[in-house]
Amino acid sequence: MPAGAPALDAFAIAAPGLEPWLTRELRELGLAVTDTEGGAAFSGSIAAVYQANLHSRLASRVLVRIAEFHARALGELARRASAVAWETWLPPGAPVLIRASARKSRLYHTGAIVERVAEGITKRVSAEPSRRRGDFEEEEADEAGALTLLVRLSDDRCTISIDSSGALLHRRGYRQAVAKAPLRETLAAAMLMASEWRPADGLADPFCGSGTIAIEAALFARDIAPGIGRSFAFERWPAHDPALWNATCDEARARVKPAAPGPILASDRDAGAVAAARENAARAGVDADVAIAQAPLAAAPLGPPGAWIVTNPPYGVRVGEAAPLRDLYAALGKVTRDNGRRLVVLSANAQLDMQLGPGLRTILATRNGGIPVRVRRGGPET
Repeated sequence: MPAGAPALDAFAIAAPGLEPWLTRELRELGLAVTDTEGGAAFSGSIAAVYQANLHSRLASRVLVRIAEFHARALGELARRASAVAWETWLPPGAPVLIRASARKSRLYHTGAIVERVAEGITKRVSAEPSRRRGDFEEEEADEAGALTLLVRLSDDRCTISIDSSGALLHRRGYRQAVAKAPLRETLAAAMLMASEWRPADGLADPFCGSGTIAIEAALFARDIAPGIGRSFAFERWPAHDPALWNATCDEARARVKPAAPGPILASDRDAGAVAAARENAARAGVDADVAIAQAPLAAAPLGPPGAWIVTNPPYGVRVGEAAPLRDLYAALGKVTRDNGRRLVVLSANAQLDMQLGPGLRTILATRNGGIPVRVRRGGPET
């Protein structure tokens, strides 16, 4: 995008409950951000879009608004859509996926809305629009390699945005081996941020599963950009600036610390989970920072006294029934109290929470795999 181009309006989508932390994260990147429902809005040059995609540990994807206008009839929609500078965003011959939604508007048939926008595209570029209905924020791309447009009609105002991310941003690229009930990377990162965990204190996860919490902790501790090893949809835009993008990545690589400042320990009683965690840590480039062992909770390595326990134990909804887990939660609470440790736990069951002991407070509420969950913290205050 040429120098002096107008600022872009962008929106980073986050899971419900993560918005305040996403806003803080993007502000720490130097972006001009507004906290809002469903994510964080920000404006800036294309460099800001690069920064958000590369560095955000919490966003699901980043949208860029490319047009906004009133449309009360299909003819008006087609005419205004054909005036959009599609050649800035869509390369010739590119497959394009269009999704539409409508509320409180005279135009309500999403299929017809998509058809008219597709007509506007083909009048300006030789792209290959395909038609889909509905939103896509939490879905994977329907067609490999397609650039995705989101068309929203609300109160007769049409907003067209393009997805700059491609695959959802929680797909860092390292987690190819998974255990039961895997934890999404963005939620693991949110647990760390919301708890105010300090990397120098160290961390232990005695229910590590695929290793997501420990790996995200190591990436955070070493300041490794979560998107450094993957590709993005914006790399296929005609407006893409390869030199600027390469410089952005080089700057991110230069920030990486040589090692985590504190110990990061992960363990699980399941041999398959331990093997998966080791493979994932190696792919993430943090296998030297994360010590992974096969052990039950009673023998789990917990590190020095100051290390935090940050974990996602089974909570009796998806993996097992709640009743057999009461003793496990009671043991986790005892380990925490006996060692004077801080505990950060992902919880979906208030009855099991009671087994952990008093003093837990909710610091984040969201959903994991469609299940309402809370991140709860206990132990000494920071």
